[in-house]
Amino acid sequence: MSREQSKLDLLAEDWVKTLVDLSPEFATYAGFKVGEDRLEDTSPEAAAHFNKLEKETLAKVEATEIQDDVDNVTKIAMMSTLKLSGELYDTGMWRRNLNPIASPAQGIRDIFDLSPTATEENWENLSKRMLAVDGAVDGYIATLREGIKHNDTPAIRQITIALNQAEQLQAPDGFFRKFAANAKAEDKELSAALKAELASSAEVATAGYAKLAQFFKEELLPAGNKEDAIGRERYQLLSASFLGKRVDLDETYEWGIEELARVVAEQNAVANEIKPGATVQEAIEVLDNDPKRKLHGTAELQAWMQKLSDAAIDKLSGTHFDIAEPLRKLECMIAPTQHGGIYYTSPTDDFSRPGRMWWSVPVGVTEFDTWRETTTVYHEGVPGHHLQVAQNVYNKADLNSWRRLVSWSSGHGEGWALYAERLMQELGFLDDPGDRLGMLDGQRMRAARVVLDIGVHLGKPRLDGTGKWDFDYALDFMSKNVNMSEQFINFEVHRYFGWPGQAPAYKIGQRIWEQIRDEYKARQGANFNIKEFHMKALNLGGIGLDTLEKALLG
Repeated sequence: MSREQSKLDLLAEDWVKTLVDLSPEFATYAGFKVGEDRLEDTSPEAAAHFNKLEKETLAKVEATEIQDDVDNVTKIAMMSTLKLSGELYDTGMWRRNLNPIASPAQGIRDIFDLSPTATEENWENLSKRMLAVDGAVDGYIATLREGIKHNDTPAIRQITIALNQAEQLQAPDGFFRKFAANAKAEDKELSAALKAELASSAEVATAGYAKLAQFFKEELLPAGNKEDAIGRERYQLLSASFLGKRVDLDETYEWGIEELARVVAEQNAVANEIKPGATVQEAIEVLDNDPKRKLHGTAELQAWMQKLSDAAIDKLSGTHFDIAEPLRKLECMIAPTQHGGIYYTSPTDDFSRPGRMWWSVPVGVTEFDTWRETTTVYHEGVPGHHLQVAQNVYNKADLNSWRRLVSWSSGHGEGWALYAERLMQELGFLDDPGDRLGMLDGQRMRAARVVLDIGVHLGKPRLDGTGKWDFDYALDFMSKNVNMSEQFINFEVHRYFGWPGQAPAYKIGQRIWEQIRDEYKARQGANFNIKEFHMKALNLGGIGLDTLEKALLG
């Protein structure tokens, strides 16, 4: 670091070391080469221990004097994060942590996607990590049993989805078996003994997930919560945790309805550009029937993503962003799972593993439309998540490891990615009306789920006034507002029901990012420079939106 580390920086570094020790998954994600043969303790005792350490660290942060403006942001951000985490722990939500995309049910397996595989030693570690799956599953089951004991369990709908996912891993070509069978190092051929060991470890890991599936079916499902909604009190905390800022949920719900109507009107105008007098649906049919906009198979999809991503990096570097050389490599990947969803994973601290954009293609999906997905590449790549997250990793000159590698909120991260989509429209990258309609299709989905998510979990009346939001109404609502496959929409609605507060953070975060930029621009007047604003904002790290606002606007 060019800036001398302060006492608060050192405290933050110590906290990162604690996180690395407690979470081998985080260590792998961030690129710390420790614990690669282990998995995280997912037991109730581990959760209680972590809560105790957070409280102790919060007290130390509160007592530490700040040295400069960088420290001031660090202190505000750390205090906000640690306090909110403690509040969430006190609600007991940790003992019902199950959803289709981001709970230990997926996380225990997902870390293998990012684990190093280049050397024989890496594969020896992976063999041990697969053996650790059984213990991680045991800890997770114990945690969910606490929920059963306190009559505070996940919704039946979420358990059913997680059960199906766990059962997928039992197939003859299930993930762990396939992972071991395809094992190879870059430097030399793996020994026969290690290959046999990997095959054996894969069976242990597969059996661990079989145990989890059995628990879901025999214990958790019968005790599952019949109520999908999380309720206002818990939702307010979850929303704040994803945004890094507390918002007026009722005002936000009404804004979501208005924003949805505004985006629909914008879509109608673009549809008329594609085919004069066409409805949005008719315009979509024109685009879907255009062979030039079709991709066939995942290999073609991956190659197209990579080409588009590389071009964006070349064109934006030096104009609207300063993109350092290590950030100019972004790998576009087809994920080994078929759960659905597109996501980004960070580069390691030394950039030996670059940032990656992953596409988890659902079973049966073999065709892809470029008009729908151009904006997705910008969202996940540059100027979206890759530029944002990789810039944090790169900025060692000013930021401690907690600011660079740990601090994150969906409102900041996903809000930036949606801001990036609109920015690419403003810069002319979406001049093609088909690509622009695809961007608006995504923006419409994000606006719709603000309404859906808050509506469901706060028990709001349906928009047609016929009762409260429920799953069937939510599915119908999304089907009318999202022009994607039935499988995708079904997965997404299950996600919103099981991961309250996360999905709305995208659009709400975009709203707050744009409000901050507009206020910053108004204050700067003729001196406003868009690249300077972007880099100043991104160099703060992945802080909560409330902290971002204070740092940029005072």
